[in-house]
Amino acid sequence: MELHRLIRENSKNESEYKQLMDSLKQSVLTAFYTPSAVTEALTDVLKEHQIIPEKVLEPSAGIGAFVDSVLDNNPKADIMAFEKDLLTGKILHHLHPEQKVRIEGFEKIEKPFNDYFDLAISNIPFGDVAVFDPSYTAMKGMRALVTRRIHNYFFVKALDTVRDGGLVAFITSQGVLNAKNNSAARFMMLYHADLVSAIRLPNNLFTENANTEVGSDLIILQKNSQKESLRGDDNLLDTVYNDENRIPTNNYFLEHPERIIHTTAKLDTDSFGKPAMIYTHEDGVEGIADDLRKMLHEDFKKNLNLNRYLGIEETKAEEVKEVEETEKMKPSIEEKQNDTVVSLQKQEKPTANSGAA
Repeated sequence: MELHRLIRENSKNESEYKQLMDSLKQSVLTAFYTPSAVTEALTDVLKEHQIIPEKVLEPSAGIGAFVDSVLDNNPKADIMAFEKDLLTGKILHHLHPEQKVRIEGFEKIEKPFNDYFDLAISNIPFGDVAVFDPSYTAMKGMRALVTRRIHNYFFVKALDTVRDGGLVAFITSQGVLNAKNNSAARFMMLYHADLVSAIRLPNNLFTENANTEVGSDLIILQKNSQKESLRGDDNLLDTVYNDENRIPTNNYFLEHPERIIHTTAKLDTDSFGKPAMIYTHEDGVEGIADDLRKMLHEDFKKNLNLNRYLGIEETKAEEVKEVEETEKMKPSIEEKQNDTVVSLQKQEKPTANSGAA
């Protein structure tokens, strides 16, 4: 095969050739590359709401779908992209030699990058795969617990790496929100960040790119280091109930079915053979992307704290607002002062008989 020949010709030795071929086989089985229409919808909405990140983390970059979309909106963005798969990582490095491409796992990121990035954005891996991160396992408690499932780990670790006010925007399996045994991860996510958007994506999102149907969610969080308690939709997102078909479903989507992108829904089984609601969109990727844009605009307008993202403290923001309101009032104050002067002048103006003895 032509591909095999190209890989052999560009391998340093037989050992690397075997590594690359194994990588290729594994990638074919597990990689779900995100359609560009979807990555562009997300990054375009970010820009339209004044989110133009300079320091960006892509913890599971694939061949760079999100990297491309971020750079389209900000060519000067400084991106650190992780890709554990050897062959995919080499392709990514070839496509983006100017960026920091690291062919290793996200867990290798160093401690100095905590509270560093403006944005973490990705289609993250999922499954009951444990992650070895000594900085988490040494702490025990909930951080050690989230390392047991790779998708939970990615969310909590990403929140560590973004700065206060920064965003984490991940496409992930529905299990993060639907599985009752992921409550520790949801707790960590919601107590360290505010919910900006949670949108359930249709099962045919990856059909064109990966020829597979899989349920996924887009979850966008804004880090809030001062957060003290759950509020608003946080409480919904933190709970899981059985729906009318006895299928475990996150309470947020039970209360907000309008946040599920689809044109048809049916009771069926998921890729693991378990009962599930299967959502599809008859207009394919383009239709999905159009609906996604609309929902993201609504959610960002309602939930994004732009001042926090821009690093403007709430007290300063209030002071600025007060100054602006005072400035608006100035003309009316001056008019009142002028009216008072005119009134006084009228009172002091002498009459024709004044001063006559």
